[in-house]
Amino acid sequence: MNILVIDAQGGGVGRQLVSAIKEAFPEMIVTAVGTNSAATTAMRKAGADAVATGENAVVVGCRKADIIVGPIGIVIADSLLGEITPAMAVAVGQSSARRLLLPMNHCDNIVVGVGDLNLSRLVQRVIEEIGMYRIEKGD
Repeated sequence: MNILVIDAQGGGVGRQLVSAIKEAFPEMIVTAVGTNSAATTAMRKAGADAVATGENAVVVGCRKADIIVGPIGIVIADSLLGEITPAMAVAVGQSSARRLLLPMNHCDNIVVGVGDLNLSRLVQRVIEEIGMYRIEKGD
């Protein structure tokens, strides 16, 4: 199973996601794509199997992923302080992959009705969802 982790800014969310996914599912291939080199470097250090940077890497990665994980801003053009381009948001939104989006309430995007969970709890929920998806797909 191929998991694509997308993050922006400093890559702190992506770093925690990559680390937790590799710990829980070491057999899965985790590709990490940062919108900038700092985000990519953080996810590389966390143990991603492959890393890349930039818009085209997001577009190509979305075509190959079974699961896409990242903050909810990855589906909103111009979010994350402008680091998500319209092409990136469209690629994530049109991908046939299952999307696991973390409701990060910042950068002018607020998800109403969602409890304000801390990042470690959100990462734990991602791991639970990947496990359920794996069972559903029979992997």
